[in-house]
Amino acid sequence: MALGLLVFDITGRELDLGLLGLAEFVPLFVMAPFSGAVADRFDRRVVYSVGLLTEAVASLSLFLYSRTDATSIAPILALVVVFGLARSFVAPASRALPIDLAPRGAVERVVALRSVSFQTAGILGPLLVGLLFTTGRSWPFLLSTAGFVVSIALVRLVPASGVRRLKSPTGPAQAIRDAVDGLRFMRRSPVVFGAISLDLFAVLFGGAVALLPAIGEKRLGVDEAAVGFMYSTIGIGALVTAAVLSVRPVRRHVGRVLLSVIAVFGLATLVLGLTTSYVVALTALFVLSAADAVSVFIRATIVPLATPEDMRGRVLAVENIFIGGSNELGGLESGLTAAWFGLAPAVVVGGVGTLTVVALWSQLFPELRRIDRFEELRSARL
Repeated sequence: MALGLLVFDITGRELDLGLLGLAEFVPLFVMAPFSGAVADRFDRRVVYSVGLLTEAVASLSLFLYSRTDATSIAPILALVVVFGLARSFVAPASRALPIDLAPRGAVERVVALRSVSFQTAGILGPLLVGLLFTTGRSWPFLLSTAGFVVSIALVRLVPASGVRRLKSPTGPAQAIRDAVDGLRFMRRSPVVFGAISLDLFAVLFGGAVALLPAIGEKRLGVDEAAVGFMYSTIGIGALVTAAVLSVRPVRRHVGRVLLSVIAVFGLATLVLGLTTSYVVALTALFVLSAADAVSVFIRATIVPLATPEDMRGRVLAVENIFIGGSNELGGLESGLTAAWFGLAPAVVVGGVGTLTVVALWSQLFPELRRIDRFEELRSARL
C-alpha cells in the first residue's frame, strides 16, 4: 500500500501502479527454480532469515529515497526488484515450515492460524500506513524495516523440523535438474497443478486491489486515510474468515467449495467496479477478501499435503510464481486495462474474467472438483 501511494503521489498514473507488480514478479519468475531447490536442500529457517534480511535492506533504502524530493520512480522499481529477489527465497521456506512442524491431523488448523496471524498484520499495517502517510510518506517504510528485523529474531525461535532434505549432488546443472523434477511432479499431479494454476488465472483477472489508490481518489472521492481503511477492510474480511476456519475448517466437499468461493470473489469484484458508493465498495472488499481467504486456506492445505516433504520447497516456489502472477501481474493487467479503457471497465472486465476461469477449471480439472476431504490427499501421496 505504501509503495502504491508513493508511486501514485509522484506520477498520478494508474499504469505505474501496474509496473510495481511487474517489477516484483520478474525476479520471482526467474529465481523460482533455484530458490525452491535451496529451500529443499538447506535449513529452511536459515533461508527464511537471509531473505528477511534482504527485504529489510530494501525497505530501509525505500525509506531513505522517499525522504528526498523524489520525482522518478526508477529507483523505487529497482528496489522492488531486489525485494522480489528476496521474496523468491522467503516464500517457499516460510510456507513449508508450518507444514513441516504441524502434527498429523493438525495441518488444517495450522494453516488457518497462520492466516489469522498474516491477516492481523494486513489490518493493522494499512491503517498505520494511511495515518503515517499523511504525516510523511517515508515513515511506513521505516516501520516495515522494523517489522522485518523483528521477524528475523522470531525465526531464530523456531525449532528444527527434522523433515527429509534434498540429497542430490550440488552444482548449477543439478539445480536445474532438481527444478525440472519439481515441475514434472506438478505436471503429473492434476490436483496440484489445477489448484495453483486456478489461483494464477482466476485472481489474475481480479487484481483490482492494485487500483485502490486510483479507485479511492477518482471513483469514490476519498483521501489517503480512507484508502487505508479500504485496504484494512480487506484484512478484516480475511481475518474474520481465517478465525472461523481455525475453529471450523473446511472438511467436506473441498473442491466444490474452492471453486464456489472464487466465483464469489469474481462477483464481488464486479460490484467494486460498478459502484461509486464508499460503503458499497467497503462491503464488496470485505466479501471478496473473505472469499479469497477460504480459497487461500484450501489451496495452502491441498498443495503441501499432496507433495512429498523433500519436494515442498520446489513446488511451493513454483506455486509462488503463480501467486505472484495473480497478484503482481494481476496488478499490471489492471493498470494496463485502466489506462486503455478506464478505471471502472478495468475492474468489471477482471470480475468477468475470474468467473470465466472458474467455469473452465471446473471442466478441465475434475480431480480438483471432486476432492472431498484433505486426508484423501495425504493417503494418495503415501
